[in-house]
Amino acid sequence: MLKGIGPVNARNLVAYCGGVDPIFADRKLKNTLEKVPGIGPKLIASITDKKILPQAEKELAYVRKHKLRMRFYLDADFPQRLKHAEDAPVLLYAKGNVEPEAAHMVAIVGTRTPTEQGKRLCVELVEGLKDCNASIVSGLAYGIDIVAHRTALKNDLPTIGCVAHGLDRLYPGEHSNTAKDMLEHGGLVSELPSDSPFAPGNFPARNRIIAGLSDCTVVVESGPKGGSLITADIASSYDREVFAYPGRPTDPHSEGCNRLIQQNKAALVTSAKDVITLMEWMAKKKKVVQAALFTELLPEEQVLVDIIKAKNKVDIDELCVQSKMAQGKVAGLLLNLEFSGVVRSLPGKVYQVN
Repeated sequence: MLKGIGPVNARNLVAYCGGVDPIFADRKLKNTLEKVPGIGPKLIASITDKKILPQAEKELAYVRKHKLRMRFYLDADFPQRLKHAEDAPVLLYAKGNVEPEAAHMVAIVGTRTPTEQGKRLCVELVEGLKDCNASIVSGLAYGIDIVAHRTALKNDLPTIGCVAHGLDRLYPGEHSNTAKDMLEHGGLVSELPSDSPFAPGNFPARNRIIAGLSDCTVVVESGPKGGSLITADIASSYDREVFAYPGRPTDPHSEGCNRLIQQNKAALVTSAKDVITLMEWMAKKKKVVQAALFTELLPEEQVLVDIIKAKNKVDIDELCVQSKMAQGKVAGLLLNLEFSGVVRSLPGKVYQVN
């Protein structure tokens, strides 16, 4: 809630001040703040503003009253995929039964004015993703977004809507019934507190959450400009896979998708099967069976597997500390375990047992 403090500055503040509490409790804070990169006199005045804590208390009361869930970036339950994006929100509000750690998360985006063919392709895409039980992530906007959410609900797939405002309202209002249904099988997320004003900049900012929560982003239809292309660019910057449906060269609804493919910013797909194949999700299922039946682990491999099982998800640095092995050794063992289908790698050099 500090004016002028974005996610990057917030992380710098926590790091330099030695935690969150000192930012608001240290009487000599000003001396520390002057040493933090990117923090000048205006931001220091914002940080030391005594009105902030009462505003935070008011927001916390709202969260408790409406049974929202807050995930702070230092908390264990902060979405792991999102944690590895340097500009990710420091706090994520969630409403409903949001499960951001599903095995497969797919962002589906596109134009707000799709053609009938675009809608049909979106429906077929979501229906096909049922084969790998994917969770569908989108922005609850008009067009492709709402088609993706509604189709996910019809096919009993979890779906998460990332909105560009606080969770005390819903835009567009026409999608309120769909949003209510999503609360039972997915939900809504936002980085913005209640009473946040509508602002044009909120929409491209929320696109990084859509991209960051997902393993891959699929653009179904897009004109030459728009939020879906922004989401695709962000996903690419996060080293996530980007896919796009091709269209006729003369069709303005496909201009954005065709350009993504032409510029090698997205792989061409025509179905959910293409997405599943390119993500190697079905292959991973087969590897799990093979691992369970045939893999005999070396003693050092077993040590790593036991550590990962105990923690559920572990990054390579922690594995080195826990196992007391050199990083080069650990990296080699993990590579063998991946090839054997025993473990899988997640963004940010994080590992999980299959």
